[in-house]
Amino acid sequence: MTLHRYRTHTCGALTAADAGNNVRLSGWVHRVRDHGGLLFIDLRDHYGITQCVIDPDSAAFPLAEKVRSEWVLRIDGEVKLRDASAVNSNIPTGAIEIFIREIEVLSAAKELPLPVFGDADYPEDIRLRYRFLDLRREKLHNNIVKRTKIISAMRAGMGGAGFTEFSTPILTASSPEGARDFLVPSRIHPGKFFALPQAPQQYKQLLMVAGFDRYFQVAPCFRDEDPRADRLPGEFYQLDLEMSFVTQEDVWNTVEPVMTSVFEQFADGKRVTKGWPRIPYSEAIRKYGSDKPDLRNPIEIQAVTEHFAGSGFKVFANQIEADPKVEVWAIPAKNKVGAEPIGRAFCDRMNAWAQGEGQPGLGYIFFKDGAGSGPIAKNIGEERTAALKAQLGLGDGDAVFFVAGRPEKFYKFAGEARTKVGTDLGVVDTEQYALCWIVDFPFYEWSEEEKRIDFAHNPFSMPQGGIDGLNSDDPLSLKAYQYDAVCNGFEIASGSIRNQEPETMVKAFELTGKSREEVEEQFGGLYRAFQYGAPPHGGAAFGIDRIVMLLCGVQNLREITAFPMNQQAEDLLMGAPSPADNKQLRELSIRLNVQS
Repeated sequence: MTLHRYRTHTCGALTAADAGNNVRLSGWVHRVRDHGGLLFIDLRDHYGITQCVIDPDSAAFPLAEKVRSEWVLRIDGEVKLRDASAVNSNIPTGAIEIFIREIEVLSAAKELPLPVFGDADYPEDIRLRYRFLDLRREKLHNNIVKRTKIISAMRAGMGGAGFTEFSTPILTASSPEGARDFLVPSRIHPGKFFALPQAPQQYKQLLMVAGFDRYFQVAPCFRDEDPRADRLPGEFYQLDLEMSFVTQEDVWNTVEPVMTSVFEQFADGKRVTKGWPRIPYSEAIRKYGSDKPDLRNPIEIQAVTEHFAGSGFKVFANQIEADPKVEVWAIPAKNKVGAEPIGRAFCDRMNAWAQGEGQPGLGYIFFKDGAGSGPIAKNIGEERTAALKAQLGLGDGDAVFFVAGRPEKFYKFAGEARTKVGTDLGVVDTEQYALCWIVDFPFYEWSEEEKRIDFAHNPFSMPQGGIDGLNSDDPLSLKAYQYDAVCNGFEIASGSIRNQEPETMVKAFELTGKSREEVEEQFGGLYRAFQYGAPPHGGAAFGIDRIVMLLCGVQNLREITAFPMNQQAEDLLMGAPSPADNKQLRELSIRLNVQS
């Protein structure tokens, strides 16, 4: 039989049923082991690892002794069963090994700048500069493969729900709203620029106006933003979707089963929320101190202002008396059953943490022997302490922490304290994916920097109440038909019912200071389209990178992205960004004026 030039099987295919067959494998040397004269070569490819063995009597042994890690080899040999004591049940090929008859070196490798065997941490600049080696590491390799499978599952789910995938332009017009654009100079139109799309927002709305009804796309998006752990610099991908003739409930009811199924397929046994709770934004802020709450944490914040008004704890009582908008919020720390009681040491550590976060401190009461302990309990007295304990459902061994002031100034800190308490007490249920919708976002917010109202979220959303709502006395009280999907404390999607009424669109922008002329100029495509029969429509965009990060159980997006930039928005592998030469600049009619 004539063998294929490089392989008859992959390195993950051979089993006990192949014993006795002559085979050919090609792959990378994962590692070489010398066992008293016998050499073991673990050969690896995309599909798995096969153990190969050679003894000194083989004509190929002198070459085998020269082989080093990450060399690329072709190996011919006979499949044999391993001894029962040597079977490796952790890999599909663990019942067999290849007795090597012939070796061909297809490519030798220099000394490695980082280890490929194992997943030990290594300096990030080295990992990104030699990303082609880093991607050979098992965990990262598996993450990238899992990413492709997750995206395939999303596509299948969307197709099953009646959506059609459409592509939208990459070179488009600059958007004055949202993040900073990446600009692309036009050679044919000197002095003019395209922009890379921050999202396909306007195009997908135009597809609805054009009558396509259910659109989706695995869309690349480009934003010139500063990087962070859960947001890569430069580009990211989203599952973008839009639907015609729908309410926001229709969007939720259509998309939720698709995404629940995706999570269930890749949850590795963890529970996945069925029937996502729909939590109003204002309730999320007051209960969890965040519009992206981690619902695995059972702690819920409660308002306890009445227990401190007129009390002997003057730090809070004086604030409440001076300002009717001041509130006191409690973060109950209900301990796990059977755990060591929460005492002064834990409370003092929380207080020190708060001071490290720039706060004056974190007041507390801890309960033991049926009573409250600590300075606050002493100052407010037994009756108020008992009322707090009853409201919060606390018992001996539990504690409660307090924050006070105007809620809009402290709610984020309260949310961080809730997270800290839940994590440190170990009450966060890490064996689940807790999903929910956050709904009824504010339409506008006050921009302290610009001293005017601005859109709180997506400027293309429909305000609740339509144009009548926009004509009301207090725009800051308006809510939007706008929603986010949240999982385990991460925003994984954002969406809304769109504003498809031209006059409502103009009015919404006018309240932020834009004139009708500016709206028509900057959003001309949408504005014109809405003059010619636009269906009610809405949709969402799910962040693929964050979803994959959650399903792979990693903390950084660079662990699920094949070729990411570093924290300085540089591609160390390709050397980007890089200078353009003078010829290129002349062709683009560009002269540089780099600020030092």
